[in-house]
Amino acid sequence: MPRKQPVKELTQLSRRERQIMEILLELGEAPAEDVRTRLPDPPSYSAARALLRKLEEKGMVRHREENLRYVYAPAISRDEARESAVSRLVRVFFEGSAARAVNALVDHSAAELSDEELDRLAATIEDARKRREGR
Repeated sequence: MPRKQPVKELTQLSRRERQIMEILLELGEAPAEDVRTRLPDPPSYSAARALLRKLEEKGMVRHREENLRYVYAPAISRDEARESAVSRLVRVFFEGSAARAVNALVDHSAAELSDEELDRLAATIEDARKRREGR
């Protein structure tokens, strides 16, 4: 089964644009002022609106009007954002090795993983092995 390409645009956003996307993905939707106040070292209102407009031009954000103001929402799904973030994390911090990333996550979280979660991980690995052998 071929790998699906991650959402490339998300990996090409500026730091501020990524911060805005994280806020919108967390909230689901929000007016510009709510987004602005959640940003670290918040920019001016007009700068926040300009960033949101730029994200909308890139197809990452959409808006609707509500009581004479725009309410912004991500135009990509959480799954697409998650896939893009994981792809970037693996590429940047684990030299492109999914195995290194998984090992690091399991080592880091070993004490918190339940037996059920460990069983699911083992089943996922076994499924991957079967898919690889079925090529």
